[in-house]
Amino acid sequence: MAGTFIAVEGGEGAGKTTQLACMREYLERAGRRVVLTREPGGTALGEDIRDLLLGHRHQGMASATETLLMFAARAEHLARVVRPALAAGYWVLCDRFTDATYAYQGGGRGVSLDKIAVLESWVQEGLRPDLILLFDLPVEIGLARAGRRGATDRFEREERAFFERVRTVYLDRARQEPDRYRIVDADRPIAAVKAGVEAILADWLERRDG
Repeated sequence: MAGTFIAVEGGEGAGKTTQLACMREYLERAGRRVVLTREPGGTALGEDIRDLLLGHRHQGMASATETLLMFAARAEHLARVVRPALAAGYWVLCDRFTDATYAYQGGGRGVSLDKIAVLESWVQEGLRPDLILLFDLPVEIGLARAGRRGATDRFEREERAFFERVRTVYLDRARQEPDRYRIVDADRPIAAVKAGVEAILADWLERRDG
């Protein structure tokens, strides 16, 4: 039986990392084999590209370069991790996927969404997450949380308007695809968010098993 592909999306400070660990534990308790991965990254080459994208060595990176690097890392990730895991029946939990490119490079940087769609079609050949959990919260709250983590990466140093555009694209895409998206209110205590996420997963498991 083919596996299930779940992507977790959201802006800065949304608590994705904490909740992904809880999601993995929940699914494993339910008897699923789970692969937890992330983008950009997930492979040795992808992690090198991640360092280029998030680090501060290339502050003047062109938006087109940034977008192409995202898809280069994604192509490797799909070939080495995601597709083999799904074919073997694993549940793949991915910290960000292509919707992040639409949000950050499309909404944030202003790259044409049509151009991103062309790259998506080429690199993914129709493969998309079965389920997307969007951890949503007001931008100012997310940035305050992210700032408390310490050193900021290249994206986290952007202005608030950048992240407002990111959030707008995420929410637009969620409204356009309600069958695949579940919006999670991330402006709540961790335990409340965890309970909400587990309810979503329980529903999804019931659908799969039914």
